[in-house]
Amino acid sequence: MTRTTAQTQTERTRQSPGIGLNGHPRGVLALVLAEAWERFSWNGMRGILVLFLVSSVRGGLGVAPATAVAIYGIYSSAAYMLAVPGGWLGGRVLGPRRAVLLGGAALALGHFSMALDTVATFCCGLLVVAAGTGLLKPNIAAMIGELYERQGMGERKDAGFTALYVGVNIGSVAAPLVVGTAAEKVNWHIGFAIAGVGMLVSLFVLLLNRRALSDVGRAPSPMDQRQRSTTVRRAGLGAAVGIVLLVVDIASGDFGINHIVNVMPVLGFIIPILYFASILKNGALTRKDRSRIKAYIWFFSVAVLFWMVYDQSGSLLSLFADGKTDRNLGGWEFPASWFQSVNPALIILLGPALAALWGSTARRSKEPGTVTKFSFALVLVGASFGVMAGAGWLAGGRGPGKVSVLWLLAVYLLQAIGELCLAPVGLALSTKLAPAAFVSQLLGLWYMAGATGHAINGWVTRLNDPMGDTAYYGVWAIVALVAGTSFLLCSNRLGVLMRGVQ
Repeated sequence: MTRTTAQTQTERTRQSPGIGLNGHPRGVLALVLAEAWERFSWNGMRGILVLFLVSSVRGGLGVAPATAVAIYGIYSSAAYMLAVPGGWLGGRVLGPRRAVLLGGAALALGHFSMALDTVATFCCGLLVVAAGTGLLKPNIAAMIGELYERQGMGERKDAGFTALYVGVNIGSVAAPLVVGTAAEKVNWHIGFAIAGVGMLVSLFVLLLNRRALSDVGRAPSPMDQRQRSTTVRRAGLGAAVGIVLLVVDIASGDFGINHIVNVMPVLGFIIPILYFASILKNGALTRKDRSRIKAYIWFFSVAVLFWMVYDQSGSLLSLFADGKTDRNLGGWEFPASWFQSVNPALIILLGPALAALWGSTARRSKEPGTVTKFSFALVLVGASFGVMAGAGWLAGGRGPGKVSVLWLLAVYLLQAIGELCLAPVGLALSTKLAPAAFVSQLLGLWYMAGATGHAINGWVTRLNDPMGDTAYYGVWAIVALVAGTSFLLCSNRLGVLMRGVQ
């Protein structure tokens, strides 16, 4: 092959899809629509999971609330934990686009498995959904980052990912209203089936718009034989150790869900430590790359704390909505799962304003730095738990023990603003700080922060019962407020480590 031919092929594989809607890269809209339906699928199932587990009617399993919360934490942490190998498979083996399609197919299959009325298919479906989420989420974000890079729009990533975040939450708003109503008023398994239909629509949108994406996400970053052999060997060893320990635990007759609850946070700490160490040891990284990865570790740690506090909305707050919140509207009690639509609705309402604010301040060189945004996110999520402490005090000491819906609405408002300050900004930061060959992997680690936070929930939520709502929520409010303020003091040091990335 001649040099000219090789150059032509390289240029063809790097061709840009062009400019599309409202100045964003062409192809972004297709990914946003696909992710919106994926969020319909995910949030619909998430909204009913704990309620299904504790229910003893309409096909529910009737387990204890503490066990239901533990299962929710294990599932959530596993889904995001699997984003690390999912990001690696997409970035280095399959290519992000194939990984997204495979992950979407797995999600649909998992939801339909949960629609069958057996415990075995429910458990298998949860595992398949977790695996599908791990494949899809980091790789679809990597494709969006690649679209912006090809158009030379790196400075617009914060605004672009915020716009993405708003778009995908349309699916999250609709899901609890549709899935939750069908599940709570008719049958839980119908709700899971509807979530599966949403995922099939997401796949259809991707396939229908494949031309708009050009060749974005097709080719993985190549690995040499030594890297491939080392990775396969380490993965196989880790899987073998895990299987042996599980078999021994089951054979001992002492196996219980608490064992998994205790293991997940340990994995949540060990996996990112090993992964960051592996990246930093890579000989292809420059000194600037290593410095940026070190900075990223700090942001990762803040995200862990944020998601640990925030995602209790799907477990403890869901139970609070079900048992301690007055949900009567004109004599009709609306489903508790509807509260899961509040946060994404607020994201849709507030997201465009915040994206416009970031864009406006960026043009005047006054946009708050990433450290400031992350700090503000922690302060807001801490304030939301301060509100929950007040709601818990009222629910425990007044009349029938039920509070107005306004308390939970205030909680979700604070958390939505905090989420907009951290989640889309963190996605954009991951693509900015990642070396070219590690974009999907670093995005996988970004979701790993959520996994670790969810896994820690398995430990901390068990403190709610002995401590009571007021003390429990009050303690975590103080922790988040102090951490957010402290992180802001590190901005100068982190600016040096980030080496020019804003």
